[in-house]
Amino acid sequence: MSEERTEEPTARRVSESRKKGQVARSAELPAAAVTIAALSMLFLTGGALVTKLSANFASGFNFDRKLVFSANLLPAIFGHELFQSYLLIFPLMLLTAIVAIAATGATGGFLFAMGALAPKASKLNPANGLKRMFGTKALVELAKAILKFSIVTGVMVLVFNNNIDTLNLISRMALEPALKTSGELLAKTALFIALSLVAIAMIDVPFQRWQFKKEMRMTKQEVRDEMRQSEGNPEVKGQIRRRQREMSNARMIDSVKDADVVITNPEHFAVALSYDPNGDSAPILLAKGTDAVAARIREEAKKHGIEIFQAAPLARALYFTTEIDHPVPEDLYFAVAQVIAYVFNLSSITPGAPPVIKPQPKVPESMQFDALGKLQTEEAAA
Repeated sequence: MSEERTEEPTARRVSESRKKGQVARSAELPAAAVTIAALSMLFLTGGALVTKLSANFASGFNFDRKLVFSANLLPAIFGHELFQSYLLIFPLMLLTAIVAIAATGATGGFLFAMGALAPKASKLNPANGLKRMFGTKALVELAKAILKFSIVTGVMVLVFNNNIDTLNLISRMALEPALKTSGELLAKTALFIALSLVAIAMIDVPFQRWQFKKEMRMTKQEVRDEMRQSEGNPEVKGQIRRRQREMSNARMIDSVKDADVVITNPEHFAVALSYDPNGDSAPILLAKGTDAVAARIREEAKKHGIEIFQAAPLARALYFTTEIDHPVPEDLYFAVAQVIAYVFNLSSITPGAPPVIKPQPKVPESMQFDALGKLQTEEAAA
């Protein structure tokens, strides 16, 4: 059995479906909106519109002598009358077009997808066509059509049953009042039908949204595959990060040759410091590392004749508090200054001069870390 679609659709899946023109749509909402809009406009302007159309229609039967004897003028007259009639009904057509577009976008938003216009071989497959005809969705649409037909028919029957006496009177009325009464009855019927379409749309819109959301659901494997595609394969990303670390370490090791001193733990930690006595800035940490990286820093220091100074607390403090290419913290100024002064004195010592006393730099309690980077004051408090 295939894995069930239990996961909510991701933003990427929704975006791709919109590009293909796949959004929640309700055919009932535009139908109801267009019907109500057209009926509302006819109620407001119907009398004037019918009067103008009737006058325009009647004027088409008035001919002067030139038209009777010049049949070639009749097409022009017919075209003029047709254009005038079109101008009269154009506002109604424009209103229904605007309402149809607005109602269509109210469900799934406004969307123009070129991908939906592209020809698809699957649409020509008879098997897919049969699935669409006899599938669950087709049965739901059939049930909706039957429900809509039943509601509209029921409304029409109810209206006519309540106005049966009026229908009997129409046959005995003169032409003008009969037309007026028939028009009122038709308008009333159309209004109730429109209201029934609104009720159908109110049911169909949330149903279409629920159905679309259900169709867009994904399996857990699809979610994992999409995350892998969007964020990259974890193995590939791990290799990239490893390569980046290697390149960063290579640049860092290369900068050790510019250091003035390397302070060690003596084996597990190593930090390389540089200080410009003619400048105003504090000593800069050029490189740091533990274990294998620390060993490479020491090897590079020996290679370039850089002094290696063993001071475990200071090495740990510098490692855990200072980033590469950043100055050392103020709390460590005095301890670092002692080490750098010692190194500079070593380089300037002359033969026969008394030996330089190696300092024992003290690290403030707030900077004393263990090998795991935990403050020793916290361990004592615990």
